[in-house]
Amino acid sequence: MNTADWDLQGHAAAKGPVPALGAVFAVPPGLGVVEGDEIPYLPAAATREKENQVNWVKLDPEVKCYLPGVPRAAYLPYPFQIVQGPQNIMIAYEYASAVRIVNMGAPTKSPGDSWMGWSNGHWEGETLVIDVTSMNDQTWFDHAGNFHSDALHVVERYTPRSADTLMYEATIEDPRTFSRPWKISMPLYRRVDKNARIMEYKCVEFAEELMYGPLSKKPSN
Repeated sequence: MNTADWDLQGHAAAKGPVPALGAVFAVPPGLGVVEGDEIPYLPAAATREKENQVNWVKLDPEVKCYLPGVPRAAYLPYPFQIVQGPQNIMIAYEYASAVRIVNMGAPTKSPGDSWMGWSNGHWEGETLVIDVTSMNDQTWFDHAGNFHSDALHVVERYTPRSADTLMYEATIEDPRTFSRPWKISMPLYRRVDKNARIMEYKCVEFAEELMYGPLSKKPSN
Protein backbone atom coordinates (compact mmCIF):
# COMPACT_ATOMS: atom_id res chain seq x y z
CA MET A 1 0.00 0.00 0.00
CA ASN A 2 2.89 2.36 -0.76
CA THR A 3 5.36 3.14 -3.55
CA ALA A 4 8.48 1.69 -1.87
CA ASP A 5 9.04 -0.77 -4.72
CA TRP A 6 9.36 2.19 -7.06
CA ASP A 7 11.65 4.19 -4.78
CA LEU A 8 12.31 3.86 -1.04
CA GLN A 9 12.85 7.60 -0.78
CA GLY A 10 10.33 10.38 -1.29
CA HIS A 11 9.80 11.09 -4.99
CA ALA A 12 7.54 12.94 -7.40
CA ALA A 13 5.42 11.33 -10.10
CA ALA A 14 7.35 10.69 -13.31
CA LYS A 15 6.85 9.28 -16.78
CA GLY A 16 7.33 5.56 -17.15
CA PRO A 17 9.97 3.71 -19.15
CA VAL A 18 7.64 2.91 -22.08
CA PRO A 19 6.14 6.11 -23.60
CA ALA A 20 3.55 4.12 -25.57
CA LEU A 21 1.93 3.01 -22.29
CA GLY A 22 1.26 6.58 -21.22
CA ALA A 23 -0.05 6.73 -17.64
CA VAL A 24 -0.45 2.96 -17.31
CA PHE A 25 3.16 2.39 -16.25
CA ALA A 26 4.03 5.88 -15.00
CA VAL A 27 5.85 6.25 -11.67
CA PRO A 28 3.40 7.13 -8.87
CA PRO A 29 4.52 9.73 -6.30
CA GLY A 30 5.53 8.56 -2.83
CA LEU A 31 6.36 10.03 0.56
CA GLY A 32 9.19 7.57 1.15
CA VAL A 33 9.76 4.94 3.84
CA VAL A 34 13.41 5.68 4.79
CA GLU A 35 14.00 7.17 8.21
CA GLY A 36 15.28 10.70 7.54
CA ASP A 37 14.72 10.10 3.79
CA GLU A 38 18.48 9.58 3.31
CA ILE A 39 20.30 6.45 2.17
CA PRO A 40 23.94 6.89 3.32
CA TYR A 41 25.87 5.56 0.33
CA LEU A 42 29.64 5.49 0.28
CA PRO A 43 30.97 7.65 -2.61
CA ALA A 44 31.66 4.83 -5.07
CA ALA A 45 28.34 3.17 -4.26
CA ALA A 46 26.48 6.46 -4.79
CA THR A 47 27.93 6.64 -8.31
CA ARG A 48 26.78 3.11 -9.05
CA GLU A 49 23.29 3.85 -7.70
CA LYS A 50 22.95 6.73 -10.16
CA GLU A 51 24.04 4.44 -13.02
CA ASN A 52 21.53 1.82 -11.88
CA GLN A 53 18.79 4.44 -11.81
CA VAL A 54 19.44 5.51 -15.39
CA ASN A 55 19.49 1.88 -16.61
CA TRP A 56 16.95 0.34 -14.24
CA VAL A 57 14.73 -1.18 -16.93
CA LYS A 58 17.71 -3.19 -18.16
CA LEU A 59 19.30 -3.94 -14.79
CA ASP A 60 16.53 -4.25 -12.18
CA PRO A 61 16.41 -7.90 -11.02
CA GLU A 62 12.61 -7.73 -10.65
CA VAL A 63 12.26 -7.16 -14.40
CA LYS A 64 14.01 -10.52 -14.90
CA CYS A 65 11.83 -12.33 -12.32
CA TYR A 66 14.75 -12.95 -10.00
CA LEU A 67 13.88 -13.66 -6.38
CA PRO A 68 13.34 -10.34 -4.59
CA GLY A 69 15.52 -10.72 -1.49
CA VAL A 70 14.96 -9.03 1.86
CA PRO A 71 13.53 -6.51 2.57
CA ARG A 72 12.09 -5.95 -0.94
CA ALA A 73 9.90 -9.05 -0.71
CA ALA A 74 7.84 -7.34 2.01
CA TYR A 75 6.74 -4.35 -0.09
CA LEU A 76 6.42 -5.70 -3.61
CA PRO A 77 2.83 -5.13 -4.87
CA TYR A 78 1.96 -8.80 -4.33
CA PRO A 79 0.61 -10.47 -1.18
CA PHE A 80 2.50 -12.80 1.11
CA GLN A 81 1.43 -15.14 3.89
CA ILE A 82 3.02 -15.79 7.28
CA VAL A 83 2.49 -19.34 8.55
CA GLN A 84 3.44 -19.93 12.18
CA GLY A 85 4.31 -23.55 12.93
CA PRO A 86 5.06 -25.22 16.26
CA GLN A 87 8.81 -24.65 15.79
CA ASN A 88 9.57 -22.41 12.83
CA ILE A 89 7.80 -19.77 10.72
CA MET A 90 7.32 -19.88 6.96
CA ILE A 91 6.75 -16.79 4.82
CA ALA A 92 5.33 -17.56 1.37
CA TYR A 93 5.31 -14.84 -1.28
CA GLU A 94 3.14 -14.67 -4.38
CA TYR A 95 5.88 -13.07 -6.48
CA ALA A 96 7.99 -15.78 -8.15
CA SER A 97 6.73 -18.32 -5.56
CA ALA A 98 9.48 -17.16 -3.17
CA VAL A 99 9.58 -18.84 0.25
CA ARG A 100 11.51 -18.22 3.48
CA ILE A 101 11.86 -20.46 6.49
CA VAL A 102 12.56 -18.53 9.70
CA ASN A 103 14.43 -20.59 12.26
CA MET A 104 12.95 -19.83 15.67
CA GLY A 105 15.31 -22.06 17.65
CA ALA A 106 18.96 -21.48 18.50
CA PRO A 107 20.56 -19.31 15.78
CA THR A 108 22.14 -21.30 12.96
CA LYS A 109 24.59 -20.41 10.20
CA SER A 110 23.86 -20.55 6.50
CA PRO A 111 25.70 -23.09 4.34
CA GLY A 112 26.11 -20.37 1.71
CA ASP A 113 24.71 -17.16 0.23
CA SER A 114 21.31 -17.18 -1.45
CA TRP A 115 18.70 -14.84 -2.93
CA MET A 116 16.45 -14.79 0.15
CA GLY A 117 19.22 -15.12 2.73
CA TRP A 118 19.29 -17.02 6.01
CA SER A 119 16.70 -16.09 8.64
CA ASN A 120 16.99 -16.58 12.40
CA GLY A 121 14.07 -15.27 14.43
CA HIS A 122 13.02 -14.64 18.00
CA TRP A 123 10.24 -12.89 19.89
CA GLU A 124 10.57 -9.61 21.78
CA GLY A 125 7.18 -9.43 23.43
CA GLU A 126 4.67 -9.38 20.57
CA THR A 127 7.31 -8.35 18.02
CA LEU A 128 8.76 -10.94 15.66
CA VAL A 129 12.43 -10.08 15.08
CA ILE A 130 14.18 -11.73 12.13
CA ASP A 131 17.94 -11.49 11.64
CA VAL A 132 18.73 -12.01 7.95
CA THR A 133 22.25 -12.70 6.66
CA SER A 134 24.00 -14.58 3.83
CA MET A 135 22.26 -12.81 0.95
CA ASN A 136 23.91 -12.56 -2.44
CA ASP A 137 24.49 -9.21 -4.13
CA GLN A 138 22.04 -9.78 -7.01
CA THR A 139 18.92 -8.14 -5.55
CA TRP A 140 17.91 -4.49 -5.37
CA PHE A 141 15.76 -2.54 -2.92
CA ASP A 142 13.57 -0.85 -5.56
CA HIS A 143 13.22 0.30 -9.19
CA ALA A 144 15.25 3.42 -8.40
CA GLY A 145 18.53 1.50 -8.47
CA ASN A 146 19.13 1.26 -4.73
CA PHE A 147 21.34 -1.77 -4.21
CA HIS A 148 23.65 -3.58 -1.78
CA SER A 149 26.63 -5.94 -1.65
CA ASP A 150 26.84 -9.49 -0.33
CA ALA A 151 27.76 -8.01 3.07
CA LEU A 152 24.11 -7.03 3.58
CA HIS A 153 22.66 -7.64 7.05
CA VAL A 154 18.97 -6.93 7.67
CA VAL A 155 17.09 -7.02 10.97
CA GLU A 156 13.32 -7.08 10.43
CA ARG A 157 10.67 -6.32 13.06
CA TYR A 158 7.00 -7.26 12.63
CA THR A 159 4.82 -5.71 15.34
CA PRO A 160 0.99 -6.03 15.54
CA ARG A 161 -0.90 -2.73 15.45
CA SER A 162 -4.42 -4.13 15.14
CA ALA A 163 -6.18 -7.31 14.02
CA ASP A 164 -5.49 -6.43 10.38
CA THR A 165 -2.24 -4.41 10.43
CA LEU A 166 1.41 -4.99 11.26
CA MET A 167 4.15 -2.39 11.61
CA TYR A 168 7.16 -3.45 9.57
CA GLU A 169 10.66 -2.14 10.21
CA ALA A 170 13.95 -3.17 8.65
CA THR A 171 17.36 -1.97 9.76
CA ILE A 172 19.88 -2.28 6.93
CA GLU A 173 23.62 -2.59 7.40
CA ASP A 174 26.22 -3.09 4.66
CA PRO A 175 29.68 -1.62 5.38
CA ARG A 176 30.78 -2.11 1.76
CA THR A 177 27.94 0.04 0.44
CA PHE A 178 26.72 2.35 3.22
CA SER A 179 28.52 4.57 5.72
CA ARG A 180 26.14 3.63 8.55
CA PRO A 181 23.06 1.49 9.22
CA TRP A 182 19.70 2.93 8.10
CA LYS A 183 16.07 1.99 8.57
CA ILE A 184 12.82 1.71 6.65
CA SER A 185 9.36 1.37 8.18
CA MET A 186 5.78 0.99 6.93
CA PRO A 187 2.46 -0.55 7.88
CA LEU A 188 1.48 -3.86 6.32
CA TYR A 189 -2.23 -4.51 5.74
CA ARG A 190 -4.00 -7.85 5.86
CA ARG A 191 -5.97 -8.75 2.72
CA VAL A 192 -9.54 -8.95 4.00
CA ASP A 193 -11.33 -9.56 0.70
CA LYS A 194 -13.41 -12.71 0.39
CA ASN A 195 -11.38 -15.86 -0.31
CA ALA A 196 -8.07 -13.95 -0.06
CA ARG A 197 -5.18 -16.29 -0.79
CA ILE A 198 -1.75 -16.51 -2.38
CA MET A 199 -2.16 -17.06 -6.11
CA GLU A 200 0.40 -18.53 -8.48
CA TYR A 201 2.64 -15.93 -10.10
CA LYS A 202 5.53 -17.75 -11.72
CA CYS A 203 6.89 -14.90 -13.80
CA VAL A 204 9.92 -16.62 -15.35
CA GLU A 205 8.07 -17.34 -18.59
CA PHE A 206 7.27 -13.63 -18.95
CA ALA A 207 10.96 -12.73 -18.81
CA GLU A 208 12.37 -15.46 -21.05
CA GLU A 209 12.03 -13.54 -24.32
CA LEU A 210 13.55 -10.42 -22.71
CA MET A 211 16.56 -12.34 -21.40
CA TYR A 212 17.10 -15.09 -23.96
CA GLY A 213 15.30 -13.93 -27.09
CA PRO A 214 18.49 -12.74 -28.84
CA LEU A 215 20.06 -16.16 -28.21
CA SER A 216 17.19 -18.21 -29.62
CA LYS A 217 17.66 -20.07 -32.86
CA LYS A 218 16.32 -18.13 -35.83
CA PRO A 219 14.13 -19.99 -38.35
CA SER A 220 15.87 -20.76 -41.62
CA ASN A 221 14.45 -19.34 -44.82
